[in-house]
Amino acid sequence: MLALLAGGSSRSSSNNKLAESENAAQNSNNMSWGNELWDQNENLAIHTNRGIDALDKYANFLRDRVAIETEYAGKLRRLVKNYQPKKKEEEDYEFTSMQAFRNVLKEVGDLAGQREVVSESLQLQIIAGVTLLSKTLREERKKCLSDGASLQQNLTTQLSSLDRAKRNYEKAYRDSEKAVDSYKRADMDLNLSRAEVERYKNVMTSKIQQSDDAKNEYANQLQKTNNLQQQHFSMLLPAVLNRLQELDEKRTRGFREFIVGAADVESSVAPIIARCMEGIVKAGESINEKEDTFKVIERYQSGFTPPRDIPFEDLSKCDPDSVQDSHYSNSTSNHLTMRGTMSANKLKKRVGIFNIFGSNKQRQIIEACITMKNSLTADGQKEDFSDLPPNQRRKKLQAKIAELQQKIAQETNARDGLMKMKIVYEANSSLGNPMTVEGQLNESEHKLEKLKVDLKKYQGFLEKASQVPVATSSPQANRNQLQNGHRTSRHSNGSADDHHDDGDDQPDDAGSLSRSDSEDNVAQIQNGHNNNNNGSASPESGLGTSHTSLPGSGQGSANENAIGEDTYYETEVETLNPLGTCKALYPFEASSEGSIPMNEGEELQVIEIDQGDGWTRVRRANNSNGWDEGFVPTSYIECTLYA
Repeated sequence: MLALLAGGSSRSSSNNKLAESENAAQNSNNMSWGNELWDQNENLAIHTNRGIDALDKYANFLRDRVAIETEYAGKLRRLVKNYQPKKKEEEDYEFTSMQAFRNVLKEVGDLAGQREVVSESLQLQIIAGVTLLSKTLREERKKCLSDGASLQQNLTTQLSSLDRAKRNYEKAYRDSEKAVDSYKRADMDLNLSRAEVERYKNVMTSKIQQSDDAKNEYANQLQKTNNLQQQHFSMLLPAVLNRLQELDEKRTRGFREFIVGAADVESSVAPIIARCMEGIVKAGESINEKEDTFKVIERYQSGFTPPRDIPFEDLSKCDPDSVQDSHYSNSTSNHLTMRGTMSANKLKKRVGIFNIFGSNKQRQIIEACITMKNSLTADGQKEDFSDLPPNQRRKKLQAKIAELQQKIAQETNARDGLMKMKIVYEANSSLGNPMTVEGQLNESEHKLEKLKVDLKKYQGFLEKASQVPVATSSPQANRNQLQNGHRTSRHSNGSADDHHDDGDDQPDDAGSLSRSDSEDNVAQIQNGHNNNNNGSASPESGLGTSHTSLPGSGQGSANENAIGEDTYYETEVETLNPLGTCKALYPFEASSEGSIPMNEGEELQVIEIDQGDGWTRVRRANNSNGWDEGFVPTSYIECTLYA
């Protein structure tokens, strides 16, 4: 029952509010400034001026907000730029936490872009509209006030004329009264002559006539004034005041539209901002501590086995010198590490210190040669990455091999494209001179040859690294080799000797093993380079390899290359069937040999698709020569291939 009463009361209150709003709207339609405020012209002028000032104030508010939005967006972009990963920090961004931080920076940059959109939209849509409306309202208000002032001036002039006519009538009436009194006294005075009495009579008649004329003029001016005043307050002035009312309503309506428009501008970017927030949340949720832990292991795992137990050294059964040397070796082996493995450079320095007296000249020459051949990379590491732990070395070598294979594939595609272009030029000399691509083809062959040599070299490095036992590179292996005052040293030729420690000993196993790998790698590079040169044609021989040979299939003899070229040439000169059609998206001016111009929207036949070099071979009908063939940029056309 209470719920029903509450529901009934709420419905009745809503109905009352609806009725009140309808009555207010009806009353507002019946009320107007011209009827209700006919005598408040000055106050209405002040009110309309204040309203336009308020509109200008809102425009200034929007300008200040636009400045803040622009500054905020600029500072956000500067913040994102300052925290972008540096080149030296790129390696750390493989972790999920750092990748999430990078995604957060990207989303914050998008947020800055949305703030810029808000700023530009407010500037172009809202502020421009407010400024234009304010200017228009001021001009209309000025005209309305000018018309109202003109009407008021006309009414004031008419009232002045009425007042002047009334004063003239009053004066003429008083003069006529005096003239009548003077004539009556003269007529009763027996001492005055008949002529003098007649003169008083004429004066009286003249004054009465002037009074009647002034009376008529006053009545006429009064009628004019009343008519003008009635027209002024019932028609003319209300029209001006109603124009001011419309002007003020226009300002109020514009104020409402601009405020709603500003909110719409903000709301239009709200979904994008919400997606940015979702991206930030997604970036945070993508952080995986287990995956980061695994990546840390992958990065820093050396592959060494933990050290074994240190054997007991019985001083009574050992030579004191060998004990001291063994103690020194055990104490220093823990410090001869860099990134978890032995450093050959440090070992060489320590050997140099202890080989000042009685050094082996032959060994010094070998070490000097190894140092020269084992060159450093751009980041300060050795070319074969022998200064890294085994696991890290293999990963570096695998990454380098993958990079070289990708470069070889790209260079092979470029070479094949040049060879096709040369064969086309040879088949049809009108398309271009085949000698123009000869230099590029030779350079491409030279690059490809060098990349294959490097690939073979690093594959040899990887094979060597995979064959090295992990335990032999461990510092614990060196420690275990120190038994009974003897040290096992591995020379560069791969042999091992047991000898007593003295001042002229060889460096321990890790450093010698690193140099041995380097020598084998250098020999492998030289042998591979020589074999490659013997088995392939030189860049000066023209095409070098056969076009029919694919990447990775190897290179045959010169006769096989020639046969492959002839076969490809014979198949290429035949008339090619169209593979589809294409439409020119942009106009193209042929600036190089072998290419043909085309106009925007032109339809062409596709006779050879893009092979990765960015050019597509097309054909068009020609009234004089039959067909025009040539190459056009692939990005300039839209292709539709036949099924």
